[in-house]
Amino acid sequence: MIEFFPIEANSPGILLIYAAIFFFAILFRYFVAAGIFYYYYYVKNFSKYDKRRLSKRLANKKQFKKEISWSIKSSAIFALLGAATYWLWLEGHTAVYLEPALYGYWYLPVSLLVVSLIHETYYYWVHRWMHHPKVFRVVHKVHHDSRIPTPWTAFSFHPWESFIEALVLPLILIFLPVNVYVLGFYLLVMTVSSVVNHLDIEIYPLWFQKSKFGKLFIGATHHHHHHTEFMTNYGLYFTFWDKLMATESRKMQD
Repeated sequence: MIEFFPIEANSPGILLIYAAIFFFAILFRYFVAAGIFYYYYYVKNFSKYDKRRLSKRLANKKQFKKEISWSIKSSAIFALLGAATYWLWLEGHTAVYLEPALYGYWYLPVSLLVVSLIHETYYYWVHRWMHHPKVFRVVHKVHHDSRIPTPWTAFSFHPWESFIEALVLPLILIFLPVNVYVLGFYLLVMTVSSVVNHLDIEIYPLWFQKSKFGKLFIGATHHHHHHTEFMTNYGLYFTFWDKLMATESRKMQD
């Protein structure tokens, strides 16, 4: 009998096949999310926003090309780590589980919150470290070459930064039980949140931004100040670390 797949499905040799599947899935997610926001805010509703700022960004085709190029490279690195995590799951070395009721349905939103808070803490401190002058030039400068961010900036990272940013989730999944559906939802939130935060157009209504609840979350305005000021607003989803460590831009307190 001819064996079409001589490598066992859970062997390290098939890692590249997994990586290829993950790569196209991640890239598709990136292009769909960034493309939808780009079209809706930069093309369809162009007249509603600051034409001078938008025209400047739309004219900068070179920046778009660089951002998409770096994002494709980032997607490849994300895919490799995702494939490695999948292989670890097949081998039984992660805490990812399939049956939603295994730990109780109440645990699903709790685990989502815990993952988000761990990721937030990791990102905040690593992000601050990446702004050290010696580290910044090697690791983080590529991302800040987009002085005015766009939806395409969402995955525009140097390969070292892509690896550092992607490493935390596999580490979490080794130790923390997370349902596969919660994981899928979180990955979607990660992508959409990154696109929204780099949109450079605030999509949240003013009443939400000014509310106590709204001030807990990061939006395009918050991250815009990070790209222009460099040494403020290091958070990912939440503002609490910036507030605790006094690194939030004063412009957010106006």
